[in-house]
Amino acid sequence: MRSWLNRAILAMAIAVLPQVAPAQTFPTDDPVIRRIWEEGMTGRSQVARLSQVLLDSIGPRLSGSPGFAAATDWLLGRYAEWGVPARKEKYGTWRGWRRGHTHLDLIAPRQRTLEGTILAWSPGTARPVEGDVVLAPDLADSAAFRAWLPNAKGKFVLWSSPEITCRPDENWERLARPASVTRMKAERDSLRRDWQRRLQRLGRGAIAALDDAGAAGLITSLWSAGWGVNKVFDTPTRKIPALDVSCEDYGLLHRLASNNQGPRLRLDARSEDLGETPMFNVVAELKGTEKPDEYVLLGAHLDSWDAASGATDNGSGTIMMLEAMRLLKAAYPNPKRTILVGHWGAEEQGLIGSRAFAEDHPEVVSGLQTAFNQDNGTWRIEYIRMMGLTGAGAHFGRWLSRLPSEMESLIDLDLPGEPERGGSDHMSFLCAGAPSFRLQSNYPDYRQYTWHTNRDTWDKLILDDLRNNASLAAMLAYLAAEDPERVPRDRRVLPTGPGGQPGLWPTCHVARRTAPDR
Repeated sequence: MRSWLNRAILAMAIAVLPQVAPAQTFPTDDPVIRRIWEEGMTGRSQVARLSQVLLDSIGPRLSGSPGFAAATDWLLGRYAEWGVPARKEKYGTWRGWRRGHTHLDLIAPRQRTLEGTILAWSPGTARPVEGDVVLAPDLADSAAFRAWLPNAKGKFVLWSSPEITCRPDENWERLARPASVTRMKAERDSLRRDWQRRLQRLGRGAIAALDDAGAAGLITSLWSAGWGVNKVFDTPTRKIPALDVSCEDYGLLHRLASNNQGPRLRLDARSEDLGETPMFNVVAELKGTEKPDEYVLLGAHLDSWDAASGATDNGSGTIMMLEAMRLLKAAYPNPKRTILVGHWGAEEQGLIGSRAFAEDHPEVVSGLQTAFNQDNGTWRIEYIRMMGLTGAGAHFGRWLSRLPSEMESLIDLDLPGEPERGGSDHMSFLCAGAPSFRLQSNYPDYRQYTWHTNRDTWDKLILDDLRNNASLAAMLAYLAAEDPERVPRDRRVLPTGPGGQPGLWPTCHVARRTAPDR
């Protein structure tokens, strides 16, 4: 007993010891780099406290939601606390909506509480609603579907293809016999094709017709090919609730309905339509002392989907850039060039906030020394593409050579790379030819498990790596601000496209500043 108690006391003592910066190798005696490291990589780091408040207390930040509005005010409060000038810039409006609870229960042929949530901007229910579960009908054409529609009244309609397994492929491939894996994949592909043809035969506007026919709800499932994880987006309906149900529970409903075993649901889902709601970017600034009209821009989008907490998409990026500005204020408060940070709105709806900022601030685009954006989850920054700008690599080479080797050695540069065609908010500036880059972390498990999913929660963050990334962003901003030369905008000749067409630079699109009519 005494040995166990001693070990427990020792463990608690270790847990409360102040954090010590990990060993590092500084290639230069640059005092600013050292101060950023000491402030960002030790017990003075604020990333744990900041991320817990943002992700647990404020939570998801769907465009137009009270959560997004609360996050903008919280950011302003943090910057004020640190003495960093910051402002909200209104760029437009979006569809306001407040999520309430979703309680979904199978009540026949047995009872089971299901894992499901209404999709973003979905109508809710005024009171608990019960109804039978039916499959999207297998009919010859849209005329037959219109004749069938009265059967949908008061029913919950299953609209997604079922999965024959909710085990990830890697689990099958590691443990099942090869013949079983081959058979499973063939059956799955056939099932998906057949279901897609079924929906196509119902014709365009089929969901709107269900909306008008008085169905009790639309049940969907978009499995993300991982244990217990679904992609959860926005509703296609205007009048009836639309729900995402987990792969496992959706499969249960589908099997019961397919075998005529009388599945019946009870749904109690609440939401509130808030009408047209203003949308903002939050912009913080450290004014340049020598070249105030040249800019280094840190960026990350603040908005998220809201089936979870929006932790790695993009709470991690938000905290990374927030903490980077705190580090810069502490270690480099009077930069040579102006350093800005943009916490962008409505990235998930098409890079709207950053596009609007670029349109509203052409002086920033023309004076941009460089922009650093982060928007792909946790883990350390390990890859930076030069986006087809032929002169950028030399600058990055100089900047990285001044970083602690524990950071620099992990980063691969793609020289000269090619400009992306989609991606994130860096494209709002790169499309104009401005030097704008994505700081990328490891992608595969982010894409499968947390990107736009019901599992994107605080526990997925790797706080050591978030400290590293915030410190890295601050160091890069400092080095770019001090660089005696401007980053050139020379572009590579892009590879030819299909049919021998010349490669074209990505085009800047006009920001959509209001939500489209549904």
